[in-house]
Amino acid sequence: MITKPKLFIIESLKFKDEKDEYFEGQIISKILKFAQIETQYYYVRTQREFEHVIGIFKKSNYRYLHISCHGNNAGISTTLDEISFKELGLILQNVIDNKRLFISACSVMNKNLANEILQITDCYSIVGPSKDIYMDDAVIFWSAFYQLMFKINPSKMNRVSLESTLRKLVYTFEIPIKYYATSENSSKGWVEIDLKN
Repeated sequence: MITKPKLFIIESLKFKDEKDEYFEGQIISKILKFAQIETQYYYVRTQREFEHVIGIFKKSNYRYLHISCHGNNAGISTTLDEISFKELGLILQNVIDNKRLFISACSVMNKNLANEILQITDCYSIVGPSKDIYMDDAVIFWSAFYQLMFKINPSKMNRVSLESTLRKLVYTFEIPIKYYATSENSSKGWVEIDLKN
């Protein structure tokens, strides 16, 4: 099945973030719509809602999934639930094949995440910050990233343009990024590219 080169954003925050109106994913979606880049945006509070919206993503056949949430080195979290990397991999199994995953969450980009997702799916790559990131920096970084990527080629993202664009933005915004990509030449089935300023 041919996928659509469009962006699907799922966001979940803590109650305090909601009160302070720190809706990173929603702001990114609005900026991209202003730039005429089609997105779908959903806000969830529970794992059950997250799984339901992942089903909507699957049916949409959008090619790019962006998850904006809190996290740590063992998993991500919705407002009310914790989702381990293992659970996340199982939720995304048969959903992100031949697609790209972008995660905007503190401290989640590590080898455990790559193992749990890239070894059981045919996802092309996972990209996200390798350390804690402020929400204002995240909004600016991701908006610039998607704007540039769709300007380079609105019909697809390839490894060369992805890495080149990420390097420019890491240098500009001083945000360390990790990029995990599938590789037939690796015994793990994937390679890690650590982009630091």
